[in-house]
Amino acid sequence: MNLRNEFFILIFCFLRRKAELCAEKYSIIMNIESLIKQNRSYRRFDGRHPVEKNVLTALVELTRFVPSARNAQSLRYFITNEPTMNEQIFTTLSWAGYLKDWKGPSETERPTAYIVVATSIELKNAHTTFDAGVAVQSILLSAVEQGLGGCIIVALKKETLAEIIGLDKSLEIVCVIALGKPVEKVVIDTMEDGNYHYWRDENQVHHVPKRSLKEILLNP
Repeated sequence: MNLRNEFFILIFCFLRRKAELCAEKYSIIMNIESLIKQNRSYRRFDGRHPVEKNVLTALVELTRFVPSARNAQSLRYFITNEPTMNEQIFTTLSWAGYLKDWKGPSETERPTAYIVVATSIELKNAHTTFDAGVAVQSILLSAVEQGLGGCIIVALKKETLAEIIGLDKSLEIVCVIALGKPVEKVVIDTMEDGNYHYWRDENQVHHVPKRSLKEILLNP
C-alpha cells in the first residue's frame, strides 16, 4: 500500500468518526427534545403498576447533581410507594383546578408513588423555588425516560401532610410529585385568544394549550 492510499484511508476514517460523533450528538439532542415534549402533567395512572423503591431513590439521587442557588442544597425528599402511606398523602392533595367537575383520579387510577419535596428552613433563600423547579423537572424527565410520568402538585394541605410523613419542624414542604405509569393521553394544542386553561374532551383526552414561539420569543 502506497502513502497516497494510506492518506486517503486516514482521511476516510477521520471523516467517518466525525460523522458518528455528529450522529451521537444529534441523537442526544433529539432524545432531550423528545423527553421534554413527553413530560406532561399526568393525573391518571395504572394503579396496578408499582414504582419500585430503588427507582424513587435513583430519581432523588439525580437531584444531587443539579444546580442550586448559592450551592445551599436546601431541598430534602420523602419517598413512598406504600399503598397505605400513598392513600394518606392522596387525601391532602387537590387535583386539576381547571376541571371543576373532576375530583381527582379514581381508586384504580391513582399514583402508585410520591416524592414529597421539602426545604430546610435554615438553608432556604429567595431562590429556593428555582432550585425546586430544576430538581423536580430533572426527576420528571428521568421518570419519563423509564416509561413513567408524574404531576407536580402545589395545591395541598401542607400542615396535614407534614404530620402524616412525620416531617421535622426544621423543614417545610415545597410540593409533591405524584408518580406512576400514565394511562391518559395528553396532547398539546396551539393557544387561541390567550386561553391557557387545559381541558378534557368527550374521550377524556387531556388538552393543554401552549403559546407559539412567535409570542414568547422577544427578538425573532
